[in-house]
Formats: sequence, structure tokens, C-alpha cells
Amino acid sequence: MTTLVTGATGFLGSAIARELLSDGRKIKLLARDNADLGNIDGLDAEIVKGDLRDRESLKSAMEGCSTLYHAAAYYSLWDRDKKLIYDINVQGTRNILETALQLGLENVVYTSTVGCIGLSDDRTPTNEDHPMDPATLSNDYKMSKFQAEKIALEMVGRGLPVVIVNPSTPIGPRDIKPTPTGKIVLDFLKGKMPAYLDTGLNLIDVADCARGHILAEEKGRTGERYILGNKNMSLKEILLALEKITGIKAPSIKMPYWVAYMAGWVCESLSNLVTQKPPAVPLAGVKMAKYFMYFDSSKAIRELGLPQNPVENALGESVQWFQENRL
Repeated sequence: MTTLVTGATGFLGSAIARELLSDGRKIKLLARDNADLGNIDGLDAEIVKGDLRDRESLKSAMEGCSTLYHAAAYYSLWDRDKKLIYDINVQGTRNILETALQLGLENVVYTSTVGCIGLSDDRTPTNEDHPMDPATLSNDYKMSKFQAEKIALEMVGRGLPVVIVNPSTPIGPRDIKPTPTGKIVLDFLKGKMPAYLDTGLNLIDVADCARGHILAEEKGRTGERYILGNKNMSLKEILLALEKITGIKAPSIKMPYWVAYMAGWVCESLSNLVTQKPPAVPLAGVKMAKYFMYFDSSKAIRELGLPQNPVENALGESVQWFQENRL
């Protein structure tokens, strides 16, 4: 039977599509009418047109499929139309999962985010069971994904065999948009990072993260969450790794949080009131940087066999892809 992948034109979704094809799977890739197909050019896959807000298009795309990978999301730290984030991430998730239930799909892997996992106060890595502090839901993207994950769990209760994966911060090639993390790499390459914030992330090679999705389908338990991550690194450590890869000097000045916050507030105010374009410094990103987003992926390693290839190699592949594509 066929597998449908949503979000396959994006960074993580295109990596999932490639991993499925490497396993010899027959796949369909859902794409909007106006989608940039650059990330899936040349793939041996059927491209089907559809929109998460249109149930009929989802039903048509899912016909003949036994498995769904729902990796599509509107990932934005600022948007003129905040309703759009919820329409796609929340109602869109309900639309596609209820359609999957209606059609009797056998396997569903839902891509959530570590933004739905609670954080510790002392930078200790947390796991899937750590309680969520609503104060850390610092932007509409995280709030919408938190609500969407609740819908996925609701669908489990209604009989849909959903396994939830919570990727940390994938890094690697084909970060076409780019994601906020890819923008860190890109800004570093362009010399647009004079200082750094005292924050931290959990990185994972995007190919390992994609493989984790497939392992979740094969070995994951219905209704369970699995953090797909690898190495916890401070932003300073990430920048020093990029310095080693590129020879470009990493910034040595640590920016006080209040300076970054004021810069974000000013930039976002200008975007909202004047330019109507994405802010140079998204306030939502600054609010996220207040927390060290360190996570423990041992459950996925133990139960799924999640690969843990060096994230430094993935950073190098990211740099190479940005340079080759002249971004």
C-alpha cells in the first residue's frame, strides 16, 4: 500500500520522503497548488494537490493509502495573519486525522515538536513525561502545536493508531525556507551575528530525525510520544562548531537578554505597524531563547533505535547546502 507524506516540500518532510524511498516505499506527497517543489524535484513519488484546510482534497489524496506521515505545519515566529497559523496547525491537523480515521488508515505518525515538552529550571534535559509550564508557550506557533498535539491524542482515544514524535532541532541540507535554526547558520555565514545569547538547543541530523519517524511507525507504541533529538548544545557551542567548520570567527560578545528583548520588541512593532514584513529580530524567537531547550532522547533511542550521528557533520552539510545554493 501507499504512504502519504504531508509537508514534504519542506525541510523535514523532504527528508522523510527520501528515507521512505530509500526503503523502497511507494509514496504520495501532498502539496499546495502554489508550493515550491524544489525540495522534491526528481523524487520517484506521486505529487497530489491538496490543502489541510480542505477536507475533500485530503480525502482524495489519501485514497489508496494505508499510512500517513503528517509532518506539515506552518512554522513561523511572526505572521500578519495569526489566524492562519491556527487554521493550518490546529484545524488542519483535525481535518487530516479525522479523514484518516474515516478512511481506516493502519498507521499514522504525527510530527509534533519539543515545544510541547516541559522544560527544567536548571537546564537539566527533560523527557516526554516532564510537565508543561504554559508560560513557555511563548508564541503562536508553539501554542498551535500544543493544541494540535492534544487533537492527536484525542484521535487515539477515537481509535486512530497515532504515534507522536517530538523533533528537537533538525539541522542539515535543504532547509529551503530556512527554519529559525537554519537562519542562525545563514546569518553566521553572512556575518550578521555580532553577538550571541546565553541559550541552548538540542540538535539532531535531519536525516536521523526523518529515520526516527519511520522507526516510530515500525516500533512506536500507539499514543506514545518520542523525543527525536541528539546533542544538547549552547548557542555559543553551536557557533564555535560553525567557526571550526567554516573558518569564520564566532562572535565573542554575549548579548544581555534585555537588549535582545528590546530589539525584538522594536522590530516587531515596526513590522506590525509599518512594514507588514517579518521582523529582523522576531520577539517570539527572543522569548524562546530565554529558555535552554535541552532534552533527553533516551526513550526514542531505547525503544525505536533512533540513530545518533554527529550533529557537527549535519552542521557542515547545512553550511555546504547554503553555500552551494547561494543563499
